[in-house]
Amino acid sequence: MKQSLRVIARQLGRAVSAKLRRKWSPEQIAGWLKRAFPKEAHKQVSHETIYRSLYIQARGVLKKELLEHLRAKRTVRRSKHASLKRNGLGQIKDAVSISERPASVEDRAVPGHWEGDLIGGSKNSYIATLVERQSRYVMLVKVANKDTESVISGLIKSAQRLPRELYKSLTWDRGKELADHPRLTMATDVDVYFCDPQSPWQRGSNENTNRLLRQYLPRGTDLSVHSQAKLSAIARQLNERPRKTLQYQTPAEKFAECVALIG
Repeated sequence: MKQSLRVIARQLGRAVSAKLRRKWSPEQIAGWLKRAFPKEAHKQVSHETIYRSLYIQARGVLKKELLEHLRAKRTVRRSKHASLKRNGLGQIKDAVSISERPASVEDRAVPGHWEGDLIGGSKNSYIATLVERQSRYVMLVKVANKDTESVISGLIKSAQRLPRELYKSLTWDRGKELADHPRLTMATDVDVYFCDPQSPWQRGSNENTNRLLRQYLPRGTDLSVHSQAKLSAIARQLNERPRKTLQYQTPAEKFAECVALIG
């Protein structure tokens, strides 16, 4: 019996290590194990135990490698608007305010409503990030520059990959990269809404996702070196990580349910 328990413990340890290497947090791993093995307590472990094992019990190369995959803790809050956006505030013509967005979007009652933003790197490199509000499904879009022509063209291309029922609206802040938003709406029939100035919390799912992305796309690095295929692979990793807010389902599972419903 003791031999059997040791084997199970080793298997559990390998499973935890594998998920840490995929940048899952200890809380995500614990929630996934509980969901995957609901009646097998010996195949579950709390996130406190995982942290304790990493910081106290793990040793040498293994400990160093696994600790590197833990999410960085933010010790200083960034300002409510990154400098990337300050130059464009208030310069969007015919902007439809977020206050006019339907209530069904606000309460995440129906799928197909997205939040978007640009994240910046060195050498004037940028990536557009998109998050579906109900499922937290992530899409990353390679853009040539932050000018409105490049960004709108990238967003149109990404929208055309999805069923119309799953891309109904997009909420963005007032950065001037979306100055040509009427072209996006004309090409895709997607309604575009704009946050109030200096109110990024109105795109909370997207802001949280941007923080998660910095595990893969560190600040100050050249984002232009990443191909669209590489960005899609990063998005896939995020979409396959269980989320506490989804009762430890993954965004990929949740989004697949949405696709099945419209099929």
